[in-house]
Amino acid sequence: MRRSFVVLAACLSLTACGGTAADRKPGDASAGEQSAASATLTIWADQKRSETLKPFAEAFAEENGVKAEIVVVAQGQQQTFVTASQAGKGPDVLVGAHDWIGNLVQNGLIEPIHMTEDQQSGYVDVARKAVTYDGQVYGVPYAVENLALYRNTDLVPDAPATFDELIATGRELKEKGEVEQIVGYPISQQNGQSGDTYHMYPLYTSGGAHLFGTKPNGDPDPADLGVGTPASIAAFKKIAALGEKGAGALKRSFTSDNSAAMFVQGKTAFLVAGPWRLTEVRTAGVKYDVTPVPAFKDGDPARGFVGVQAFFVASKGRNKALAQEFVTNTLASADVAKALFDAEPRMPALKTALEYAAAKDPDVAKFEAAARDGVPLPAIPQMVAVWQPFNALIHSIVKGDPVEPAVKAAGKAIAEQLGQTE
Repeated sequence: MRRSFVVLAACLSLTACGGTAADRKPGDASAGEQSAASATLTIWADQKRSETLKPFAEAFAEENGVKAEIVVVAQGQQQTFVTASQAGKGPDVLVGAHDWIGNLVQNGLIEPIHMTEDQQSGYVDVARKAVTYDGQVYGVPYAVENLALYRNTDLVPDAPATFDELIATGRELKEKGEVEQIVGYPISQQNGQSGDTYHMYPLYTSGGAHLFGTKPNGDPDPADLGVGTPASIAAFKKIAALGEKGAGALKRSFTSDNSAAMFVQGKTAFLVAGPWRLTEVRTAGVKYDVTPVPAFKDGDPARGFVGVQAFFVASKGRNKALAQEFVTNTLASADVAKALFDAEPRMPALKTALEYAAAKDPDVAKFEAAARDGVPLPAIPQMVAVWQPFNALIHSIVKGDPVEPAVKAAGKAIAEQLGQTE
């Protein structure tokens, strides 16, 4: 989903422009705050967010008698930030994904955000939970993304009540020759070489399993590993029944891209995907609806991962007080949230902006409904131990390998990386 390395692009000129992050020497960053007259608030963001945030940064700089600079970080944002911050070359404010939080906190690179209770209550629950780590808020959320079920309403007028009904409907359409595949469900990463944990998670949770338990404060509990347990074995048996040696609905050849292509070409009536597929579905002229991914019959809710984009204050920045002010007041405003939505239609995390977005685009409310049963993608550093073994497990199960030994082997591999060996 992410992970490449350093590409720094051009600086967008604001009140003043001090060059790219790479121009600064380690000695330029001091432990203290810069004086107001010389302060330059530095913000790192990707290209699209940079363009949208520019006028707000300009206004903040003018109002506070400081300078501002936006640096475009095109790829590898998290690793670039870690490396630059440790060298004393990092920004004051960073735009990024909430699941970076555990790693950044562990490395002492981001600050708790000073938000009032009233401010926090203005955000949808899943976004507020996503940016809370070890009882403290570490980011101001601005956008939410999650999976849902796209349905071709010409082929299937009514939403299936369960995933079992979805499979039965897709199979019937395939037998009639109206579609080629039962469902467009991404099983593999884009390279086709490993499974896709992100897309599989709704079915895994509906089968009654989890990755990690939950601590009393709401954080994921890495001491409570759910892979390798009887519940996880039972969940994967349900998934295996849909795989290549079962119903043939789930196939390792299905990726996010080709599943979407199947849907827009009318080769399947169903697609599991996020809002990033809306543009191509609409462009193709498919008559569609969006509903939550349905659960297995008599199963638990299909709780997909929810990703949240947020603004962070850098611990090693030179202007932490200015950064807190900019993030908690300017960037937390409804005006910024609405502008970000207009630039790219991601579901806003701020409730007032969500109302604005839903009035402009009814699909926003549908994805919001699909997110209600979702869980924030775990932001704890221990998630790094999960991806490879769980991705490999997905491929093994969908291929048709024996379920119990495969699940136990994956659980053992994760436990060993977590230092939980007996």
